[in-house]
Amino acid sequence: MSWKIFALGSAFFAGLTAIFGKLGVEGMNSNLATLIRTAIIFAMTVAIVAFRGEWQLPRTWELRPVLFLVLSGVATGLSWLLYYRALQLAPASQVAPIDKLSVVFAIVLGVIFLGEALTVKLAIGGILIISGVLFIAWP
Repeated sequence: MSWKIFALGSAFFAGLTAIFGKLGVEGMNSNLATLIRTAIIFAMTVAIVAFRGEWQLPRTWELRPVLFLVLSGVATGLSWLLYYRALQLAPASQVAPIDKLSVVFAIVLGVIFLGEALTVKLAIGGILIISGVLFIAWP
């Protein structure tokens, strides 16, 4: 199956996340809402790994990949905490586009830290994303 199908599914469910999250933080502390969301994600992931029989640990553990997974987890946690707080304070239709600036950050960080090529197509796409966010989320 193409990676594009998975990416499109991710985008669709991220869109649902904004709507469900906005409804979920009404009348609830945003940090508690993030904890509940995280617990559900943890349970779902455990169930998927168990169902697919994917409990095999790597034969050797290298520090570098584990460190980057830990850092990714910290970044995700901070992102979710900030996202839910923003949803509590503003409409989902304004928060979600700003959140999608993560695409632009990923492009820039990929070029700087991963040595990915910055093509004209990628640069124009990033500029269009920034333009769309500015158009939607700022008066």
